Amino acid sequence: MINNVRERNPMPQQPVEVRCKNFDEVELGYTAADAIREAMRCLKCRKKPCTQGCPINQRIPEFIAHVAEGDFEGAYEIITDRSNLPAICGRVCDQKTQCEKNCAQAVRGEAVSIGRLERFVADWHAARTPVAAASAAPSGKKVAVIGSGPAGIACAGDLADKGYQVTVFEKLGFTGGIMTYGIPQFVLPNTVVDREVEILKGKGVEFVTDAPIDKKKSVDDLFKAGFEAVFVGNGADVPQVPGGIDTSLEGVWTANDYLTAVNLNQDALPENIKNAKHVLVVGGGNTAVDAVRCGRRLGAETIMVYRRTVAEAPARYDEILHTREEGIEMMELTNPVEAIGENGKLTSVKCEIMKLGEPDESGRRRPVGTGEFKTLPCDNLVLATSTSYSEDVVGTTKGIDKDKWGGIAASADGATSRPGVFAGGDAVTGPATVVEAMGAGKRAAVSIDAYLSNL
Repeated sequence: MINNVRERNPMPQQPVEVRCKNFDEVELGYTAADAIREAMRCLKCRKKPCTQGCPINQRIPEFIAHVAEGDFEGAYEIITDRSNLPAICGRVCDQKTQCEKNCAQAVRGEAVSIGRLERFVADWHAARTPVAAASAAPSGKKVAVIGSGPAGIACAGDLADKGYQVTVFEKLGFTGGIMTYGIPQFVLPNTVVDREVEILKGKGVEFVTDAPIDKKKSVDDLFKAGFEAVFVGNGADVPQVPGGIDTSLEGVWTANDYLTAVNLNQDALPENIKNAKHVLVVGGGNTAVDAVRCGRRLGAETIMVYRRTVAEAPARYDEILHTREEGIEMMELTNPVEAIGENGKLTSVKCEIMKLGEPDESGRRRPVGTGEFKTLPCDNLVLATSTSYSEDVVGTTKGIDKDKWGGIAASADGATSRPGVFAGGDAVTGPATVVEAMGAGKRAAVSIDAYLSNL
């Protein structure tokens, strides 16, 4: 039976006046009844346009059909045939520009809530299923994975399922990469990421933290230690600071540093974050939205400034909606050009008023300066503009070519110019979505298995 209601089932949420004072997850998740009602809205399209819009070609109508029947475990089995991280993707992937964009229901109403259903199924399974022990027969071969973000986790998990002895090297002191330090708990709780790591540990994957792969311990050293293949999934986390911004001033933060402090060190926040009165966040992506919502929860007056309009912002629709609901000002066509301080401390930011010109290579209208300026009071400035590639691996390992943008040059299946070295995720493409990085890790695992099978 198809439910012909045009509007999607609303997602239960914390009330705005409550959630702005805590870091608990805003969206509370569907109940079983909610999920079944929403799944029944699926039109069972013969051409499956939603699947075509998914970077990993998830079997969307099939898993939704099982949800509609109340067979949640069957739905989970279908989802995990192609996805390692359904609880995470269901929360943070931009479904509106991918699978849900193609949903036939969206022609006359609202798309089926594919992401919310994926999250429900994953959470339902996790609440009822303990982490399983490894079951694959050991292959006797060792693979090193650099980075414990979505690409590394996906690659490590698929290789472990094939019996490989996998060790994940993470440069930070915790696992999960950007999913842990870069996404606030009110969007993606760390407990969700931790469970994915525990699942891999149950499969025999070893995680080594505080273990950067660079000039002190290189890819060459990994091969000398007995690893027969290496997957590089170390992301693209080097902040790019806009010109004119003095980062030496106290109170000027890159988004990585700000979010890491807030997400992981709540009990020992730096004084100028904890006591900030005016927080200005620069950017229009998910990172900017996450940072400005953190500032709001810490009690500061918060403004997000963006050089384009919100209509061009790459942040997820739901996150922008939540930001507005939380009373945060989103100042459009505003571009910070100078950080102003006294006695080494940030006091204000000078901004140029912008206008939109002709479209650039991204298809969005290019922001153009008007020559008009305004100054905003500010004691915390968070730069959430862009990040670039790390040189830790490619700069210390011979034979790994870079592409013209500075990322690792890799084929569609993850092979690099050096035999035995594979790469995927943001280290290759630049900042992208969790599902895209996960897909790259899974494709690389297939290639690594084929490579090692022929040795």
